[in-house]
Amino acid sequence: MSSQITIPENAPFTAEQRAWLSDFLTKTLGGQLETEKEQGPAIPVTVLWGSQTGNSEGVAKKLLKSLKSGHYEAEIFDMAVYDRSRLPKEKNLLMITSTYGDGEPPDNAADLYEYLLGDSAPSLKGVSYSVFALGDSEYPDFCKCGIDFDQRLESLGATRLFKRIDCDVDYDDPFKEWQAGVLEAMGGAVSAVSETPVVDDEPFGKKRPFPAPVIKRYDLNSEGSERETYHVELSLEGSGLEYETGDALGVLSYNPESVVDEMLPLLPFNTKDDVPLPGGGEAPLREALITSYDIRSLNKKLLASWSERSGSPYLKALVEAGSREEIDDFCWGRELIDLIIDHPADFSDGEEFVSVLKKLQPRLYSIASSPNAHPGEVHLTVGIVRYHSHGRDRGGVCSTYLADRIGEAASGVFVHSNKAFRLPTDLSKDVIMVGPGTGIAPFRAFLEEREVTKAAGRNWLFFGNPHRATDFIYDNELTQMQERGVIHQLSLAFSRDQEQKIYVQDLMLESGAELWEWISNGGYFYVCGDASRMAKDVDKALHTIAETHGGMSSEDAVAYFKEMKKEKRYARDVY
Repeated sequence: MSSQITIPENAPFTAEQRAWLSDFLTKTLGGQLETEKEQGPAIPVTVLWGSQTGNSEGVAKKLLKSLKSGHYEAEIFDMAVYDRSRLPKEKNLLMITSTYGDGEPPDNAADLYEYLLGDSAPSLKGVSYSVFALGDSEYPDFCKCGIDFDQRLESLGATRLFKRIDCDVDYDDPFKEWQAGVLEAMGGAVSAVSETPVVDDEPFGKKRPFPAPVIKRYDLNSEGSERETYHVELSLEGSGLEYETGDALGVLSYNPESVVDEMLPLLPFNTKDDVPLPGGGEAPLREALITSYDIRSLNKKLLASWSERSGSPYLKALVEAGSREEIDDFCWGRELIDLIIDHPADFSDGEEFVSVLKKLQPRLYSIASSPNAHPGEVHLTVGIVRYHSHGRDRGGVCSTYLADRIGEAASGVFVHSNKAFRLPTDLSKDVIMVGPGTGIAPFRAFLEEREVTKAAGRNWLFFGNPHRATDFIYDNELTQMQERGVIHQLSLAFSRDQEQKIYVQDLMLESGAELWEWISNGGYFYVCGDASRMAKDVDKALHTIAETHGGMSSEDAVAYFKEMKKEKRYARDVY
């Protein structure tokens, strides 16, 4: 019980006021102090995030906000700067990480990942932990980085305080489940945080995408090219949306009406009924399949749900006994329409049918414009995906939407911040950019920004594509920038214009001495494009250059570029 709080005799109150105030303080402040005493010391929590494009960082900061409203002593760290010697002493360790490329950790998580999975990792007995893994189920190594962290922490003796949750591109609801689970497991109450409903006057953003009018849209490739690369300009006037160079634009798209119309007569139920939508509400099945559900990508989870309702012996055997490679081979080049035709399933109604489908997700595109060079506009560089498989012509949902079906305005866009991919604030620094194909997008923006801000540092662009005559996208712009002195070095690799293929990494090695001079004198190095091959080859070339022209051992080169990443001088926007 708390003791009575008394008011000093010389306080300027009457006896009645003094008695009332003393009683009030005893019941409130005294009770509060007693409650805090009963709670004991705040619960220590360390939150680590690994992020390639900013999603995991955003989730971690949202978690930190909740922890601060409870009885926790919380700290948050970028995995790249976390002092790993602290690991054995942590009480509650919460890890939030994405996965990119071929199941690789984000750049800022790579060092910690290598350490924990290596032979020198310490015993973590006494550490409680949980992992929240972000990923994309369209990739075969779904959430691999988070899975590896989770399993390794357990093998090192740490105790899992709440199950790992692997979430797909749409991570809001899984995060709420994970957050509630870890907070309950740790036992420090938090204040209730109510969700703000979407209303008509809510600012435009991810929850309320902006229907951006189309300004221009055209193919950057010349006639005869085997590629289609569209330049798309959208207006942001009146949206309130703002972006920085290095950011991405989220684009909502629609499925082709022709494919949906082919599906509907083949479904074994009344397709005229309304069905639930992923974000709440209802709509006719046809509209829902066009605007809201993913009818293109297949994965093991969908195959399992489909197999339960299908009489297909092949599908059942594939799901129950097929290897990951066999399942991936089956899914590649097939879509929902193929399951409907080749492996019919018995759904009772539209609601049950859409329950096995994923939400149609927005597609993120690196922004190809500087907001200072094009006020009120945002530009994209979009590679249009078209291919033929299993007797059908097919295409990427969002890319073909932007090329063929967008109309006068986009169905909705929002800005996705990418703080890990920014130009140096010191305008005197040199900048090296490697962006073959559509990887040139953010570097068009970088170059525009460097020109507008009159940056004194030099700019070196490496660009590549199959043929100069048909695939030198932004040819005139880049040539003019070079003439104006914005681009100081322009290295071009047109891989199929000669017998022996030449790629951007080959040009890097050819210019190794000069490239090392730029880097070793404080230059910033950026890569954008394919993660599985190009980015790895570029990284390998960098290490070779450091060893050849910097006189480093392979170990020293590895350490050097790790430090560059920590200093934000080596940044990658890869996918």
